[in-house]
Amino acid sequence: MMFFLEATIAGLLAGVMYSLVALGFVLIFKASGVFNFAQGVMALFAALTLVGLLQGTVPFVHTNNPDWALPAWLAIIITILVMILLAVLIERLILRHLVNQEHIILFMATLGLAYVLEGAGDLIWGSDVKVLDLGLPQGANDWLLDNYDLYVEKIEMVAAVTAVLLVTVLAIFFHKTRIGRALRAVADDHQAALSVGISLRTIWVIVWSVSGIVALVAGVMWGAKSGIQFSLSLIALKALPVLMLGGFTSIPGAIIGGLIIGVGEKWAEIYAGPYIGGAIENWFAYMLALIFLLFRPQGLFGEKIIERV
Repeated sequence: MMFFLEATIAGLLAGVMYSLVALGFVLIFKASGVFNFAQGVMALFAALTLVGLLQGTVPFVHTNNPDWALPAWLAIIITILVMILLAVLIERLILRHLVNQEHIILFMATLGLAYVLEGAGDLIWGSDVKVLDLGLPQGANDWLLDNYDLYVEKIEMVAAVTAVLLVTVLAIFFHKTRIGRALRAVADDHQAALSVGISLRTIWVIVWSVSGIVALVAGVMWGAKSGIQFSLSLIALKALPVLMLGGFTSIPGAIIGGLIIGVGEKWAEIYAGPYIGGAIENWFAYMLALIFLLFRPQGLFGEKIIERV
Protein backbone atom coordinates (compact mmCIF):
# COMPACT_ATOMS: atom_id res chain seq x y z
CA MET A 1 0.00 0.00 0.00
CA MET A 2 2.83 2.42 0.84
CA PHE A 3 4.46 1.68 -2.52
CA PHE A 4 1.16 2.35 -4.29
CA LEU A 5 0.78 5.62 -2.39
CA GLU A 6 4.33 6.68 -3.21
CA ALA A 7 3.81 5.93 -6.91
CA THR A 8 0.52 7.87 -6.89
CA ILE A 9 2.07 10.91 -5.24
CA ALA A 10 5.02 10.81 -7.65
CA GLY A 11 2.57 10.65 -10.56
CA LEU A 12 0.52 13.57 -9.25
CA LEU A 13 3.58 15.75 -8.79
CA ALA A 14 4.96 14.79 -12.21
CA GLY A 15 1.58 15.69 -13.68
CA VAL A 16 1.80 19.14 -12.09
CA MET A 17 5.13 19.68 -13.88
CA TYR A 18 3.47 18.82 -17.20
CA SER A 19 0.60 21.15 -16.38
CA LEU A 20 2.89 24.13 -15.90
CA VAL A 21 3.87 23.86 -19.56
CA ALA A 22 0.30 23.16 -20.70
CA LEU A 23 -0.91 26.37 -19.03
CA GLY A 24 1.04 28.46 -21.53
CA PHE A 25 -0.64 26.66 -24.44
CA VAL A 26 -4.07 27.22 -22.89
CA LEU A 27 -3.49 30.93 -22.30
CA ILE A 28 -2.62 31.74 -25.90
CA PHE A 29 -5.21 29.42 -27.43
CA LYS A 30 -7.95 30.68 -25.10
CA ALA A 31 -7.23 34.33 -25.86
CA SER A 32 -6.28 34.27 -29.54
CA GLY A 33 -7.23 30.89 -30.97
CA VAL A 34 -3.57 30.28 -31.85
CA PHE A 35 -1.93 26.96 -30.98
CA ASN A 36 1.54 28.10 -29.94
CA PHE A 37 3.94 25.29 -30.82
CA ALA A 38 6.79 27.48 -29.54
CA GLN A 39 5.62 27.34 -25.90
CA GLY A 40 8.18 24.71 -24.91
CA VAL A 41 10.98 26.69 -26.54
CA MET A 42 9.77 29.83 -24.77
CA ALA A 43 10.24 27.97 -21.46
CA LEU A 44 13.76 27.01 -22.60
CA PHE A 45 14.60 30.56 -23.73
CA ALA A 46 13.34 32.09 -20.46
CA ALA A 47 15.32 29.59 -18.39
CA LEU A 48 18.48 30.18 -20.48
CA THR A 49 18.14 33.94 -20.03
CA LEU A 50 17.64 33.60 -16.29
CA VAL A 51 20.59 31.28 -15.71
CA GLY A 52 22.76 33.41 -17.99
CA LEU A 53 22.04 36.49 -15.88
CA LEU A 54 22.59 34.58 -12.65
CA GLN A 55 25.97 33.25 -13.80
CA GLY A 56 27.10 36.47 -15.49
CA THR A 57 27.34 34.82 -18.90
CA VAL A 58 28.55 37.23 -21.59
CA PRO A 59 25.98 37.06 -24.45
CA PHE A 60 27.29 35.64 -27.75
CA VAL A 61 30.67 34.92 -26.09
CA HIS A 62 29.47 32.13 -23.75
CA THR A 63 32.00 32.83 -20.99
CA ASN A 64 31.08 33.66 -17.41
CA ASN A 65 32.16 36.95 -15.87
CA PRO A 66 31.57 37.01 -12.08
CA ASP A 67 31.33 40.80 -12.20
CA TRP A 68 28.28 40.51 -14.46
CA ALA A 69 26.42 38.03 -12.22
CA LEU A 70 23.13 39.40 -10.89
CA PRO A 71 21.21 38.58 -7.70
CA ALA A 72 18.27 36.22 -8.19
CA TRP A 73 15.53 38.83 -7.67
CA LEU A 74 17.04 41.19 -10.25
CA ALA A 75 17.70 38.40 -12.74
CA ILE A 76 14.06 37.28 -12.49
CA ILE A 77 12.77 40.83 -13.06
CA ILE A 78 15.01 41.33 -16.09
CA THR A 79 13.98 37.93 -17.51
CA ILE A 80 10.31 38.90 -17.15
CA LEU A 81 11.06 42.14 -19.03
CA VAL A 82 12.83 40.12 -21.74
CA MET A 83 9.77 37.88 -22.15
CA ILE A 84 7.52 40.95 -22.40
CA LEU A 85 9.85 42.43 -25.03
CA LEU A 86 9.71 39.10 -26.86
CA ALA A 87 5.89 39.29 -26.82
CA VAL A 88 6.02 42.78 -28.35
CA LEU A 89 8.38 41.60 -31.10
CA ILE A 90 6.18 38.57 -31.86
CA GLU A 91 3.15 40.81 -32.22
CA ARG A 92 4.94 43.37 -34.41
CA LEU A 93 6.85 40.96 -36.64
CA ILE A 94 4.43 38.05 -36.91
CA LEU A 95 0.92 38.32 -35.51
CA ARG A 96 -0.16 41.70 -36.85
CA HIS A 97 0.53 40.45 -40.38
CA LEU A 98 -1.58 37.32 -39.88
CA VAL A 99 -4.84 38.75 -38.51
CA ASN A 100 -7.84 36.65 -39.64
CA GLN A 101 -5.64 34.13 -41.43
CA GLU A 102 -6.40 30.42 -41.28
CA HIS A 103 -5.41 28.65 -38.06
CA ILE A 104 -2.98 26.40 -39.90
CA ILE A 105 -1.05 29.49 -41.07
CA LEU A 106 -0.80 30.80 -37.51
CA PHE A 107 0.29 27.36 -36.31
CA MET A 108 3.04 27.19 -38.93
CA ALA A 109 4.18 30.66 -37.88
CA THR A 110 4.60 29.49 -34.28
CA LEU A 111 6.44 26.40 -35.55
CA GLY A 112 8.92 28.67 -37.31
CA LEU A 113 9.12 30.84 -34.19
CA ALA A 114 10.12 27.79 -32.14
CA TYR A 115 13.16 27.15 -34.34
CA VAL A 116 14.12 30.84 -34.34
CA LEU A 117 13.97 31.04 -30.53
CA GLU A 118 15.92 27.81 -30.12
CA GLY A 119 18.63 29.08 -32.45
CA ALA A 120 18.69 32.48 -30.72
CA GLY A 121 19.05 30.84 -27.32
CA ASP A 122 21.97 28.75 -28.60
CA LEU A 123 23.60 31.78 -30.22
CA ILE A 124 23.21 34.11 -27.23
CA TRP A 125 23.75 31.82 -24.23
CA GLY A 126 25.51 28.73 -25.61
CA SER A 127 24.39 25.12 -25.94
CA ASP A 128 26.10 23.55 -22.91
CA VAL A 129 24.05 22.15 -20.02
CA LYS A 130 23.61 24.73 -17.26
CA VAL A 131 22.80 24.36 -13.57
CA LEU A 132 20.01 26.58 -12.29
CA ASP A 133 20.39 27.41 -8.61
CA LEU A 134 17.71 29.70 -7.18
CA GLY A 135 17.84 28.24 -3.70
CA LEU A 136 14.80 26.03 -4.31
CA PRO A 137 14.72 22.96 -2.02
CA GLN A 138 16.17 19.81 -3.52
CA GLY A 139 16.12 16.13 -2.61
CA ALA A 140 13.55 14.15 -0.66
CA ASN A 141 11.22 15.57 1.97
CA ASP A 142 12.87 14.37 5.17
CA TRP A 143 9.71 14.52 7.28
CA LEU A 144 7.71 12.28 4.94
CA LEU A 145 10.67 9.95 4.50
CA ASP A 146 11.33 9.57 8.24
CA ASN A 147 7.73 9.31 9.42
CA TYR A 148 5.95 7.56 6.56
CA ASP A 149 8.79 6.10 4.46
CA LEU A 150 7.54 8.11 1.46
CA TYR A 151 10.03 9.50 -1.06
CA VAL A 152 8.70 12.82 -2.36
CA GLU A 153 10.86 15.39 -4.15
CA LYS A 154 10.82 18.83 -2.54
CA ILE A 155 11.08 20.62 -5.90
CA GLU A 156 7.94 18.84 -7.13
CA MET A 157 6.07 19.93 -3.99
CA VAL A 158 7.13 23.52 -4.70
CA ALA A 159 5.91 23.09 -8.30
CA ALA A 160 2.53 21.85 -7.03
CA VAL A 161 2.05 24.91 -4.80
CA THR A 162 3.18 27.19 -7.64
CA ALA A 163 0.72 25.58 -10.07
CA VAL A 164 -2.19 26.07 -7.65
CA LEU A 165 -1.30 29.76 -7.21
CA LEU A 166 -0.93 30.24 -10.98
CA VAL A 167 -4.28 28.64 -11.77
CA THR A 168 -6.01 30.74 -9.13
CA VAL A 169 -4.51 33.99 -10.37
CA LEU A 170 -5.15 33.19 -14.05
CA ALA A 171 -8.75 32.11 -13.41
CA ILE A 172 -9.43 35.40 -11.63
CA PHE A 173 -7.64 37.32 -14.39
CA PHE A 174 -9.70 35.75 -17.19
CA HIS A 175 -13.11 35.82 -15.54
CA LYS A 176 -13.09 38.80 -13.18
CA THR A 177 -11.08 41.50 -14.97
CA ARG A 178 -11.91 43.72 -17.91
CA ILE A 179 -8.75 42.67 -19.76
CA GLY A 180 -9.63 39.01 -19.26
CA ARG A 181 -13.06 39.51 -20.81
CA ALA A 182 -11.45 41.36 -23.71
CA LEU A 183 -9.07 38.43 -24.23
CA ARG A 184 -11.97 36.01 -24.49
CA ALA A 185 -13.81 38.35 -26.88
CA VAL A 186 -10.80 38.44 -29.20
CA ALA A 187 -10.62 34.64 -29.15
CA ASP A 188 -14.28 34.34 -30.17
CA ASP A 189 -14.17 36.79 -33.09
CA HIS A 190 -11.34 39.13 -34.09
CA GLN A 191 -13.48 41.40 -36.25
CA ALA A 192 -16.27 41.68 -33.67
CA ALA A 193 -13.74 42.56 -30.97
CA LEU A 194 -12.22 45.25 -33.19
CA SER A 195 -15.66 46.69 -33.93
CA VAL A 196 -16.35 47.39 -30.24
CA GLY A 197 -13.01 49.13 -29.71
CA ILE A 198 -10.82 46.30 -28.42
CA SER A 199 -7.23 46.71 -29.59
CA LEU A 200 -6.21 43.37 -31.05
CA ARG A 201 -2.53 44.26 -30.98
CA THR A 202 -2.59 45.24 -27.31
CA ILE A 203 -4.48 42.10 -26.35
CA TRP A 204 -2.02 39.86 -28.16
CA VAL A 205 0.95 41.56 -26.48
CA ILE A 206 -0.69 41.07 -23.08
CA VAL A 207 -1.52 37.40 -23.56
CA TRP A 208 1.88 36.52 -25.03
CA SER A 209 3.55 38.40 -22.16
CA VAL A 210 1.56 36.45 -19.58
CA SER A 211 2.30 33.23 -21.43
CA GLY A 212 5.99 34.15 -21.44
CA ILE A 213 5.92 34.61 -17.66
CA VAL A 214 4.20 31.23 -17.28
CA ALA A 215 6.91 29.76 -19.54
CA LEU A 216 9.52 31.25 -17.21
CA VAL A 217 7.91 29.53 -14.21
CA ALA A 218 7.80 26.21 -16.07
CA GLY A 219 11.40 26.63 -17.22
CA VAL A 220 12.56 27.38 -13.66
CA MET A 221 10.83 24.31 -12.22
CA TRP A 222 12.06 21.93 -14.91
CA GLY A 223 15.50 23.54 -14.98
CA ALA A 224 15.92 23.30 -11.21
CA LYS A 225 14.99 19.62 -11.42
CA SER A 226 17.02 18.43 -14.42
CA GLY A 227 19.25 21.34 -15.48
CA ILE A 228 18.93 23.80 -18.35
CA GLN A 229 19.51 21.94 -21.61
CA PHE A 230 18.02 22.14 -25.07
CA SER A 231 16.03 18.96 -24.59
CA LEU A 232 13.92 21.08 -22.22
CA SER A 233 12.01 22.32 -25.27
CA LEU A 234 10.69 18.79 -25.83
CA ILE A 235 8.52 19.00 -22.71
CA ALA A 236 6.00 20.71 -24.98
CA LEU A 237 5.37 17.33 -26.60
CA LYS A 238 4.39 15.86 -23.22
CA ALA A 239 2.03 18.80 -22.67
CA LEU A 240 0.01 17.94 -25.79
CA PRO A 241 -1.76 14.89 -24.26
CA VAL A 242 -2.46 17.03 -21.18
CA LEU A 243 -4.25 19.56 -23.39
CA MET A 244 -6.22 16.87 -25.19
CA LEU A 245 -7.48 15.49 -21.91
CA GLY A 246 -8.18 18.75 -20.12
CA GLY A 247 -9.32 20.83 -23.08
CA PHE A 248 -7.48 23.53 -25.02
CA THR A 249 -9.52 26.36 -23.47
CA SER A 250 -9.66 25.33 -19.81
CA ILE A 251 -7.09 26.52 -17.28
CA PRO A 252 -8.28 24.09 -14.54
CA GLY A 253 -8.45 21.42 -17.25
CA ALA A 254 -4.70 21.80 -17.85
CA ILE A 255 -4.08 20.88 -14.22
CA ILE A 256 -6.58 17.99 -14.12
CA GLY A 257 -5.27 16.63 -17.42
CA GLY A 258 -1.71 16.78 -16.12
CA LEU A 259 -2.64 14.91 -12.95
CA ILE A 260 -4.42 12.18 -14.94
CA ILE A 261 -1.44 11.78 -17.28
CA GLY A 262 1.09 11.80 -14.45
CA VAL A 263 -0.69 9.21 -12.32
CA GLY A 264 -1.78 7.08 -15.29
CA GLU A 265 1.70 6.67 -16.72
CA LYS A 266 3.18 5.78 -13.31
CA TRP A 267 0.51 3.15 -12.66
CA ALA A 268 0.84 1.76 -16.18
CA GLU A 269 4.63 1.50 -15.93
CA ILE A 270 4.58 -0.20 -12.53
CA TYR A 271 1.62 -2.56 -12.85
CA ALA A 272 1.32 -3.24 -16.60
CA GLY A 273 4.91 -2.71 -17.72
CA PRO A 274 6.26 -6.08 -16.54
CA TYR A 275 3.64 -7.90 -18.64
CA ILE A 276 4.16 -6.09 -21.96
CA GLY A 277 7.85 -5.30 -21.93
CA GLY A 278 8.02 -2.00 -20.02
CA ALA A 279 8.67 1.55 -21.29
CA ILE A 280 4.92 2.26 -21.10
CA GLU A 281 5.65 5.61 -19.50
CA ASN A 282 7.04 6.90 -22.81
CA TRP A 283 3.87 6.36 -24.85
CA PHE A 284 0.99 5.91 -22.39
CA ALA A 285 0.03 9.60 -22.45
CA TYR A 286 -0.32 9.62 -26.24
CA MET A 287 -2.45 6.48 -26.31
CA LEU A 288 -4.75 7.96 -23.67
CA ALA A 289 -4.97 11.18 -25.67
CA LEU A 290 -5.86 9.19 -28.80
CA ILE A 291 -8.75 7.55 -26.96
CA PHE A 292 -10.02 10.96 -25.87
CA LEU A 293 -9.78 12.27 -29.44
CA LEU A 294 -12.01 9.41 -30.59
CA PHE A 295 -14.72 9.79 -27.95
CA ARG A 296 -14.42 13.33 -26.52
CA PRO A 297 -12.24 15.49 -28.81
CA GLN A 298 -12.93 18.70 -26.85
CA GLY A 299 -11.44 17.19 -23.68
CA LEU A 300 -12.94 16.95 -20.22
CA PHE A 301 -13.40 20.68 -19.71
CA GLY A 302 -13.10 22.08 -23.23
CA GLU A 303 -15.88 23.96 -24.95
CA LYS A 304 -17.91 21.77 -27.29
CA ILE A 305 -17.84 23.19 -30.82
CA ILE A 306 -21.17 23.18 -32.63
CA GLU A 307 -21.15 23.98 -36.34
CA ARG A 308 -24.40 24.73 -38.13
CA VAL A 309 -24.66 23.53 -41.70
